[in-house]
This record gives sequence, structure tokens and C-alpha cells, in this order.
Amino acid sequence: MQVCPFCNKQKNDFYLETENFAVIYNISPILPGHSLVIPKQHKESLFELTDDELAKFMQLGRTTAALLCKVFNTNAFNWAIQEREVAGQSVAHLHMHVVPRRLGDMVNPGDWYQRLEKIESGDIDTYERFRLSEEVLHTLTQKMKQKAIAFGLRK
Repeated sequence: MQVCPFCNKQKNDFYLETENFAVIYNISPILPGHSLVIPKQHKESLFELTDDELAKFMQLGRTTAALLCKVFNTNAFNWAIQEREVAGQSVAHLHMHVVPRRLGDMVNPGDWYQRLEKIESGDIDTYERFRLSEEVLHTLTQKMKQKAIAFGLRK
């Protein structure tokens, strides 16, 4: 049985969090700032969340998007949830992608989803695709924590 990489995340991996949800920097970002909103407890589907949990999950997604827009000086972003492998989900743990966007960041702005599908396909632990080193991932997480503090989103 494969260990869920999101269940292994610890408090120091989160740059934003609530009681039940956290935000991590994507180890294979499509664009700078690409982050994931995840439940802290293993949940595979939106349907496993109560209505209150769903609202808090989406609120953290909105807070994440607002922070990323401030940090990356934009007002544009994408977010996506892929539910099950047939929909492109490669990690069987609920997660919302939040990606800040800037004019010209891709030749065709709509290509981000195809890149997400390509990058996310296959095993989460394969090293055949671009991945940040643990050191770079940690540095980016610390920078995002500092930005979250600066904008009053965490203590």
C-alpha cells in the first residue's frame, strides 16, 4: 500500500492553515506560486466533507488565492479540483490547486490545465517529472509563511 504524500505533511510544511485544512507549495509547480489546499486528515473526495467543512475548505482556497495574488502582483488565478484518477487526480487525497496567473505566463492562457494533467500524471513520487528539491520547497514555504504574516493571515 502506497503512503499518501499529503498525509505525511507536517505543520512546518504548511504556509497557511485552519483547524482541518492546510496549504502547501506544490512540489511540481506549473507556475510560480502553485499551491495546494489539502485536508489535514485523509479525505479522498469532496463528498466526504460536511457542508461546514466544504465551506471552510473553499474559504481557505479563496484566502490562498488572495494571498498569491498579492505576493505575485496579479488579480488572476486558476483553481481546480480533480476528483478521482479518471479526472486526472494522481494523489488519492483531496486537494485544490491554486495557481496565480500573470499576463504572458503561458503562450495560451488556457494551457495551464493541460500542463496540470501532464505534470500530475503518473505516480506522485516519480522523478521523471520536474520537482523542486526539498531545500527549495522549504525555502519557498518559509517565504510564503512570512508573506502570510505580513498580510495578517497568520501569526
